[in-house]
Amino acid sequence: MPLRVFVAGPVSENLLIGLDRLPDPVPQMVVARRHWQTIGGTSAGKALNLAALGAEVALHTVVGADEPGARVLGVLRDHGVHLFADTGGGRTERHVNVMDAGGGRLSIYLDVPDPPSGPPSAAALAALAAADVAVIDLAEYTRPWLTAALESGVPIVVDLHDYDGVGSWHVPWRDAGTMVFCNDDRLPEPEPFLRSLVAQGATVAVATRGSRGAIGVDRTGRVEVPAVPVETVVDTNGAGDAFVAGFLVSRLAGADLRASLGAGAAQAALCLTSPGLAPGVP
Repeated sequence: MPLRVFVAGPVSENLLIGLDRLPDPVPQMVVARRHWQTIGGTSAGKALNLAALGAEVALHTVVGADEPGARVLGVLRDHGVHLFADTGGGRTERHVNVMDAGGGRLSIYLDVPDPPSGPPSAAALAALAAADVAVIDLAEYTRPWLTAALESGVPIVVDLHDYDGVGSWHVPWRDAGTMVFCNDDRLPEPEPFLRSLVAQGATVAVATRGSRGAIGVDRTGRVEVPAVPVETVVDTNGAGDAFVAGFLVSRLAGADLRASLGAGAAQAALCLTSPGLAPGVP
């Protein structure tokens, strides 16, 4: 049977603008190398990459009853993601991401969605309970899903992104995670933090390090893997989510830590060479 994954969290519609370098904070005119519109959001990235790897994915998210929301949901459906979408009101999340040739990024939030119009539906809760693993992404409106996942006993995957290891807002996700991911943007030496997570009960903790690869810790020890070389980077958006998807599919199929980290790095490399959040997504 395919891996069954329940995902809860943000999706968005993004306008991506590629520049040679990010502009200085002064009045000026700049010319874009390219620009394109695409689906975004960390939960969309994970769902699309998981589906591309053969997982059976159910996603709960919040969008507006508007054209951007319809476009985003259409992309997800077209790529095999089963949706539980709250469209109770407000606008779909939208960003403008200005990016330089080296992967630097300035994200400008244009719209954010209203909170969900009601509690999790019975059908969505049933999908959570039937899943092999639940990915609960960072968002204020996913807190009920974190509670529901804990009550269901489903293993919980959390992605802390650029957490610094001490801030309080991330703590409910950090402490609930069976598998915990982060990047090292604010953790120059991530290994002590990863070891602390495993000591507190996580089965595995991973920090991605961009072009320097990734480091993982589980109860067997520490493993570090290099990034998979990419000749031409098309778009860096979603690479971290692709890594999580590649790692999960490998790990939950029984692979050891080194092989799972390698699978994550390979999926991230595929994402870097794609204009969308996942291979085959425009």
